[in-house]
Amino acid sequence: MRARFGAALAIAGGLIAAAPATAAAAQPAAADTVLRNGYVRTVDDRDSVRQALAVRDGKIVYVGSDRGARAYVGKRTKVVNLRGKMVMPGLQDAHIHVGLAGVRLAACNLEYAPLTTAQFQQKIQACLDRTRDKEPNGFLSVENWYRQAMVPAGTDATRATLDALDTRRPIVVNSSDGHSDLVNSAALALGGITAQTPDPANGKIVRDAAGEPTGILEDAAARIVSRKIPAPTPADNLEVTRVALDALRRAGVTSVMDQYGTDASAQAYATLRRRGDLTARINLAAGVDASVAARDPRKAVAPAFALRRRWDTGPLAPRAGIRVANIGELAQDGVLQAPAQTASFLEPYFVNAGTEDAPRWVPGRDRGPEPYLAKDKLADVTTLLLRGGISPSIHAIGDRAVRHTLDAFAIARKRVPGSRLPLSISHAESVHPTDLPRFKALGVAPAMAFQWAKPAADSIDAAKNELGPERFARTEPIGSLHRAGARVAAGSDWPVDPLNEFFMLQVGITRENPDGGARYRGRLGSDPLLPRAAAVRAITRNAAWAMQAEQQTGSLEPGKLADLIVLDRNLFRVPAKQIGRTKVLLTMVGGRVVWEAASGR
Repeated sequence: MRARFGAALAIAGGLIAAAPATAAAAQPAAADTVLRNGYVRTVDDRDSVRQALAVRDGKIVYVGSDRGARAYVGKRTKVVNLRGKMVMPGLQDAHIHVGLAGVRLAACNLEYAPLTTAQFQQKIQACLDRTRDKEPNGFLSVENWYRQAMVPAGTDATRATLDALDTRRPIVVNSSDGHSDLVNSAALALGGITAQTPDPANGKIVRDAAGEPTGILEDAAARIVSRKIPAPTPADNLEVTRVALDALRRAGVTSVMDQYGTDASAQAYATLRRRGDLTARINLAAGVDASVAARDPRKAVAPAFALRRRWDTGPLAPRAGIRVANIGELAQDGVLQAPAQTASFLEPYFVNAGTEDAPRWVPGRDRGPEPYLAKDKLADVTTLLLRGGISPSIHAIGDRAVRHTLDAFAIARKRVPGSRLPLSISHAESVHPTDLPRFKALGVAPAMAFQWAKPAADSIDAAKNELGPERFARTEPIGSLHRAGARVAAGSDWPVDPLNEFFMLQVGITRENPDGGARYRGRLGSDPLLPRAAAVRAITRNAAWAMQAEQQTGSLEPGKLADLIVLDRNLFRVPAKQIGRTKVLLTMVGGRVVWEAASGR
């Protein structure tokens, strides 16, 4: 994983090579690296564009013209002729699951594919056949099941779907959205789940008409079975983390807010850092248990502060390290898509009062669950975190959960009036129009997965009718939040979706699905499009702000850390529909090249 910045690194036909010194009495100290003849998108306060940039000791010392950069060239300076290529700050992902992504890359993987029941069974059976040595008791975990895209539309799987397979092993199939698991009868038995088992707090055991578990476990109910799966070893954690970081460096990601940080994930990062193989800045967002917070908020936040004491490597420096500056998404609800519908809304979901052939969608009675943590307890958690210097990040998707979270944030802001720490709401897929300006007023970053703002199975087949026309029109309100002054941050939620940060930006800019075909043609809803400059700022400087790192990263300015990427195309000059095909030619973290496309290292 280590990458050396060699003396002859090709970048799209340009070369890094030693350049002769032009000695002058007033000349500043020579830089380690100078990038010249490029399109340098700084993302400073004015979104300035420059030609050149100089790096010394892991920090940016100059941004300006090619002529001005000459003063920073010494005998040992490596000079890159960018040949007009675009340079921008390294990508910062404000909502991601690094360890889980590594697990899913290595696991039995359904690849987010739309599957018939027969195809679903065939793929899982193939995984079972490859691992016959695990019979009869070894768990099979299956990842990236795109539940909402089962075909034909409306198809769902049950434990019977898995029980038909040739195995005695317990099976857990994880929905790609991270909020639903499907398990077979063997796994239900291991979890002790029967018709008499009550739903846990903040979760649901889906049952058939006779009251028997169907095998679908929503949110906290999934943990009844998943906690029976043997914990991975430190070597397992290290390997999946290494695999995920390799994908991130190739994608141009230089900083992440890794959700649900634990001692185990911190140990993997610390080991890689000690070996010199940590290729991104890690903001380890500790988890907070909502069930504990409901009883004792102080006890619930204690693990986050303990994680910081044990693993935080201190102020940001050129060498990538570990910080604990946020908590991971404390969930207030689940997902809005059918059949789960665990997002919390102000008004009920719509139901079909007609027939399949002649549908008539009308408001039903179900608004989804109450927000998972009472407002006063959420305010207490937020207050304790702000006083301790940690920024809360809350998962809220339905407009009731979003309002509930904003109300709790408002209480905490009054209790801690001197705090300027950012607050975050992850996803915010449905925001009531009256709540849009509250994000700016309360200093809340909406951490949005832009790629969800397109017509697709999850937004059309599993949500359009159920949301009703008014709510559907304003779903995924990225542009509206931006217009209301919110500092929108981009968070891919990888591995809920495949890792493609530039595809995410493209969808935020167009709200279209380039792979949607006739069924998913056009744009999603009527929310305003996100300007390109705002999209780029969302995945750089705004994400840095959400992670308490804007003073050191997120833009290309003198004094900031040299976290940057070189691209194969200019995001501001190519057609918007080509942005998703962007390739990263070079990724630099603190002045160190961690990915070179030309060398494949």
